[in-house]
Amino acid sequence: MKKRRIVLVDDHTMFREGVKKIINDTDTCEVIAEIGDGIRLQKILKEHSPDLVLLDISLPGKGGIEVTADIKRDFPEIKVLILSMHKNTEYVIKAMNAGANGYLVKEGTGDELIGAIHSILGGRSYISPLLRDDFTEQIWNSRSQAEEKNDTVLSTREISVLKLVANGKTNKEIADVLYISVRTAEHHRYNIMKKLRLKNSAEMVKYALDKNFIET
Repeated sequence: MKKRRIVLVDDHTMFREGVKKIINDTDTCEVIAEIGDGIRLQKILKEHSPDLVLLDISLPGKGGIEVTADIKRDFPEIKVLILSMHKNTEYVIKAMNAGANGYLVKEGTGDELIGAIHSILGGRSYISPLLRDDFTEQIWNSRSQAEEKNDTVLSTREISVLKLVANGKTNKEIADVLYISVRTAEHHRYNIMKKLRLKNSAEMVKYALDKNFIET
């Protein structure tokens, strides 16, 4: 199987060496280039055409969020996973708004790093477990007024949860699929039933069928 190609951007050489070893020890991915700043990154991306950029948020010269926006503007097909020491959800939101596909706290494990890479290369987003609940809560608090005024409008995430419920997934399975906590999955489920005035899972399945959210 052809390995997926990764460019690593971090200004700490020792950290790059450790991350590179973790990635290169897998059968699925390899670091094909590494660099200590974001200024010269454009040239490397043109030369190597990676599948994913593993990007430190704090870089000399040009920060990771600005670099992310540059990558998504010029190479929209390249995935970006942010690496950061910051556990403030404001950084997560800024990174996602810039186009990042994931946000990983550096204190995570090697297994978490590989899991995050696989998730993003598989077309999903990734948020460190340490940040998921806080990030989700902040997103809830920043919902648009239009959605708040009309309590029958489901958010994109709630529709995803509804589809999974209709396909027989448990709260634990929903949490695993969407990379959220079980508590967050339960909260989404409660909100869906409250908004749609549904009493149980059976009514949720019927609603999903009526709205063509699942195939019969």
